Amino acid sequence: MNSPQNTSQALSNKPENVAQMPVDDATQINHISRVWDIVEKVRVGMLTTQFSGGLRARPLEARVDRDNGVLWFVTDVRGSKDEEIGASHTVGITFILEKDHAYLSITGHALVTRDSAKSKQIWLSSDATWFPDGPEDPNVRVLSIEPITAELWDGPSRAAIVDFKCAKKQ
Repeated sequence: MNSPQNTSQALSNKPENVAQMPVDDATQINHISRVWDIVEKVRVGMLTTQFSGGLRARPLEARVDRDNGVLWFVTDVRGSKDEEIGASHTVGITFILEKDHAYLSITGHALVTRDSAKSKQIWLSSDATWFPDGPEDPNVRVLSIEPITAELWDGPSRAAIVDFKCAKKQ
């Protein structure tokens, strides 16, 4: 496999956040847009957290907030995810767009909250499968992930990794 290509940019579409990019702004914005496109198309990714015995992964359905550079999720307080994120806010989430041979790994800063207004805002009909009482179910939590790094293997002829360094939106 080729050596990784490294670029630095917030996962937003605003070129003023660019810091030391070896590619031009338009190319960098296209790479970032491709990351968001993949998440929007795939929707369900595998979230990985750290615990005392190693790593644990589970599927979650993402909601992309491009303007703020955040991934949102509706989650369940029951389970170990909240404690694991509380102990280490660094998480990984992967998405695979098989038909395009696109493989995406995002490392980010995670935060779990009880936020009824946000859970109502990001609620999807598929969430009712897990929470029949709706977004105000006492077990509903909102997970936000601010990407720090995204690595993208995109297509069979492009073996290089595109590495995005993400900055918190100011």
